[in-house]
Amino acid sequence: MTATIAGPQRSKFRWTVCALLFFATTINYVDRQVLSMLADTLKVQIGWTPIEYSNITTAFSLAYMVGLLGAGRLLDKFGTRIGFAIAITVWSVAAMAHALATTAFTFGVARTLLGLGESANFPACIKTVAEWFPKKERAHATGIFNSGSNIGAVVAPITVPWLAVTFGWQSAFIVTGALGFLWLLFWLVLYGPPRGHKKVSAQELTLIESDPADRVAAAYPWRHLLPKRGTWAFGLGKFLSDPIWWFYLFWLPMYFQETFGLTLTQLPVPMLIIYNASSVGSIGGGWLSSGLINRGWSINASRKTAMLICALAVLPVLLVPYATKGSMWEVIAILSVAMAAHQGFSANLFTLTSDMFPRAAVGSVVGIGGAMGAFGIVLMQKLAGYVVQWTGSYSILFVISGTAYLFALLVVHLFAPKLEPVEID
Repeated sequence: MTATIAGPQRSKFRWTVCALLFFATTINYVDRQVLSMLADTLKVQIGWTPIEYSNITTAFSLAYMVGLLGAGRLLDKFGTRIGFAIAITVWSVAAMAHALATTAFTFGVARTLLGLGESANFPACIKTVAEWFPKKERAHATGIFNSGSNIGAVVAPITVPWLAVTFGWQSAFIVTGALGFLWLLFWLVLYGPPRGHKKVSAQELTLIESDPADRVAAAYPWRHLLPKRGTWAFGLGKFLSDPIWWFYLFWLPMYFQETFGLTLTQLPVPMLIIYNASSVGSIGGGWLSSGLINRGWSINASRKTAMLICALAVLPVLLVPYATKGSMWEVIAILSVAMAAHQGFSANLFTLTSDMFPRAAVGSVVGIGGAMGAFGIVLMQKLAGYVVQWTGSYSILFVISGTAYLFALLVVHLFAPKLEPVEID
């Protein structure tokens, strides 16, 4: 069967698809970041304790984990166009529903629904990249869409305090939640599979399909994926690294307000600096490994070298517990590098799935690994609540954050020493 091409002789529409994934990820992170930006304010207005706040963030994490277990499988079976549309509808409604919450429990209910909807974002994005990009471009494309998480975390500090102060905290949830419906319109109009897409030229389609064809086109049952070492390499890497990013996402705003006495309107400055820096890491990490591949390095050496550089760049976080109130800018610098390194590490970790698995299995593997990462997030969120409430300090949490990536890379290497293609029965 040949493709029906009605577009120009030369096209680069795959990067338009990447832009759609970037904006979806941006909105995803704006919606989840609103609560952490308002956590200190709502602690006073609602009256929750650090442990109750950790229960709210844990509810999100548990729902995210459960959602990931089903999201990948559904995306593999029904496709990204329909699955992504349903997911962003669910999470946008849930984000707006936070405006109706009046207690820690009702915030937890809204947060649970948000976690279920948002769980499909990364499996859908990774699956779309696998469908639209050859292997040599996937880490770069993943780095670009993954940088949307950083931009979302930048947009939230700019908009949320202003909305909360000007129109009340409820408006922050309503306005940011509505962004998902705007994205949905563009997605439904523009998105479709590359073969037969009217904006994809024959030349671009040849590039997209330049890798050897997958042996099987159907979705793979989990019982065929769970025994594979490649699945565990990705999943355990997520289990060890994901909790650190989410600790930053949910607790850093409160940490800066408590440690350095910042007000809600002063909070955007450190958050903007840190998350802007992390954007560089996301794109840079993907660009680094893709560049090494183009220079003749093996995929295995390229991905793991980039991940090692990122893991080493995180180590200065071990110094954060020794910071005093007068050294806020040093803390900002350390965390900026650490969060940039996390995103570079994450971009390459995500790409390992499409390096090792057939396209038809990528969504399920990302879902399985994401669920393992979400379980790690649950443990970290609960630990954070008890550590902060019982010790009044974040020291233990920063020690964990500084060392987790080296352990994650070690586990990845032990389970997938050569990143060889996985044979699935």
